[in-house]
Amino acid sequence: MTDRTPFPALAADLIQTVETAVPKLRSLSEPQASRPRAAGKWSPKQIIGHLIDSASNNHQRFVRAQQGAALEFPPYAQEHWVACQHYADRSWDEIVTLWHAYNRHLAHVVSNIPEGSRDTQCIIESTSPVTLGFLVFDYAVHLRHHLAQVGVIV
Repeated sequence: MTDRTPFPALAADLIQTVETAVPKLRSLSEPQASRPRAAGKWSPKQIIGHLIDSASNNHQRFVRAQQGAALEFPPYAQEHWVACQHYADRSWDEIVTLWHAYNRHLAHVVSNIPEGSRDTQCIIESTSPVTLGFLVFDYAVHLRHHLAQVGVIV
């Protein structure tokens, strides 16, 4: 997969990743999901919560970038988002359920992005633009990185 892979194929890959990960995530107990990976590190609850935030931010980007001209998006303050949403205090089942549903929806959105929107320029946190195609591809890379941190190798 690359940032030039057709959107339906990127969406199918996202679905496969998510559907493979869900049973492994659900196999973690509440105490396992609540335990930080190390001192000062996020717990699996917080990591998957971060991935919910990533889905939310990217959902906006994927939809708005289809409106046409180049767009500038606000930065994502990940520590703030995870802290103020108190993922550590939510049930593991609720977190996994939301993450699963949101990513299924994102895959649906991605599968319907017109190829003509692939090269829409998007600026996030810098003056260097990236394309919508790159954002979609990078979202899946980011997702896999964090799933690996939780021990869900897909």
